[in-house]
Amino acid sequence: MSVVSAIRERDVAQLPGKRDEDWRWTDLRGLIRVLPEPSAPFEGEVLPGPWDGLAKDRHWILNGREDQHIEVGQGQEALVSLRMVARGAGAHAARATVNVADGGRLILLESYESDAGSVVHAQLDLRLKHGASVERVVLTADHEDAVSVSQAEVQLAPGARFAQTVLMSGARRQRIETRVLHPGGHADVRLDGVYVLEGKRHADLTTVVTHGAVDGVTEQLTKGVVRDQARGVFQGKIVVAEGADRTDAKMGHHALILSDRAEVDARPELEIYADDVSCAHGNTVGALDQEALFYARQRGIPEHEARAMLTAAFLGQVVDRIEHQGARDLVRTWLAERLG
Repeated sequence: MSVVSAIRERDVAQLPGKRDEDWRWTDLRGLIRVLPEPSAPFEGEVLPGPWDGLAKDRHWILNGREDQHIEVGQGQEALVSLRMVARGAGAHAARATVNVADGGRLILLESYESDAGSVVHAQLDLRLKHGASVERVVLTADHEDAVSVSQAEVQLAPGARFAQTVLMSGARRQRIETRVLHPGGHADVRLDGVYVLEGKRHADLTTVVTHGAVDGVTEQLTKGVVRDQARGVFQGKIVVAEGADRTDAKMGHHALILSDRAEVDARPELEIYADDVSCAHGNTVGALDQEALFYARQRGIPEHEARAMLTAAFLGQVVDRIEHQGARDLVRTWLAERLG
């Protein structure tokens, strides 16, 4: 099953559905009966993006036109924004490649934006050479009727470092998937995520990290909040292949459900085929701490403010791990707006 081929051939039978194990909670085949017409070229003005105040080197793909290629040379440093923009209710696929040479440093500020019931697939290929470093921060601003799928393939060389934080606000269906080929060799991976969902929005954060050799590190923390009839999905898998000894991998997912009709589906997985490893995962789904809420009320804080304060503190642990200060500050503003 392939979202790309389904869009290009306008064949809904090729969409992934609930019979596909990785897509059983984000069923596109059962949702979409007829794919929209291909997205038309956009002739209007491109409005500013969420990262424009931070990045001068700006790239965008508008309605699937013109693939983007980002190159960072050996020992160079770059701060780049990449926008995936959908205008209108069409369907299209977009593609971007990112290559970082030996010792290069890249801050990649990425966004997904739509204004109607579009169907969009974005493919990213990231290649990090020896000693390279990438911090990827992703913001979503999709229309409530949109279907948005992003799939990133990340390949690291030994000694490279890849850090990612994904901020999701959901859509009719929204999925951000990241697959990392981890070479060991003291390469370091951090995969974090936050989802804040309301109404009937749906967000799916899926990650797969495959450790292929010795001495690799992966750390992962995802937190989410859902209310109304929203649905959050977390699927995280860490695979430690045979011979990938001394792997250090940790995964945590924690979510708050703030209404009776909201839903969270979580599947953290470890597959370990090596000895001498340190691997762990944790998962919790629950409500706000009533004792903390009572304590805040006793100190004169109105209930709605207390709930927002406790929720912000819960999610803030992930936001605080963003290394670039400008991006971290902007994400805090993004979060405050959604928590009201």
